[in-house]
Amino acid sequence: MKLDIIGDIHGCYDELMSLIEKLGYSFTSGLPFHKDERQLAFVGDAMDRGPASVKTLEFMFKLQDNDRLIYSPGNHCNKLYRLSKGRNVQQKNGLETTMAEVNAFSPKDKLRFLDRYRQFYEALPLYENLDDGKLIIAHAGIREQMIGEPFSKKIQSFVLYGDTTGETLPDGRPVRRDWAKKYRGDAWIVYGHTPVTEARFVNRTVNVDTGCVFGGKLTAVRYPEMEIVSVPSMQPHIPEKFTHFD
Repeated sequence: MKLDIIGDIHGCYDELMSLIEKLGYSFTSGLPFHKDERQLAFVGDAMDRGPASVKTLEFMFKLQDNDRLIYSPGNHCNKLYRLSKGRNVQQKNGLETTMAEVNAFSPKDKLRFLDRYRQFYEALPLYENLDDGKLIIAHAGIREQMIGEPFSKKIQSFVLYGDTTGETLPDGRPVRRDWAKKYRGDAWIVYGHTPVTEARFVNRTVNVDTGCVFGGKLTAVRYPEMEIVSVPSMQPHIPEKFTHFD
């Protein structure tokens, strides 16, 4: 299995296309193909905050329709899913940018898009367990003891939000423990969710969210080589959005 696992896109469609091209893919009938039979994979949060969430999601829909999607949904994915089901969800922290695009549709097309998104989300696993258990793609990470366990709200919360303490930072973001430092599993875990300036390798984990939507980079890790490939962001740089670990 040869994968190129891309970090949080957050509506940065142009950077996504640039990265896919840099990774060596060509497009046939709108689908990416690689001469070495590599395949794209994603750590989730394709939408929110960036300029082209709908276009990014429609690309994911096309991959899914052609059985070419490997995607671990994130917290932003889950929030849009709850909205698509008619739940009362606050449109903030980026969701408002996606919904501004969706609300520009006609009422019929808006319903069609949200229904398609609901189907998209319901077909996704909580996290991806690949290559006979040698590779896990989980949006915010996962503890080794959780891998393969039956679904629970505790595991879902960890995968979507990380190892949160229940406390919040002054800007409202949750305080998270650095779970990767304690990871001792044999599988590689590729995740995102917490923006870092460079892809972060700790034990057998790698965080590939390099904050594209905050002016950093869009990053992929090539599996099994574990090589990093990035393209620069076209968005304004917001340094305070990046997490710096000790």
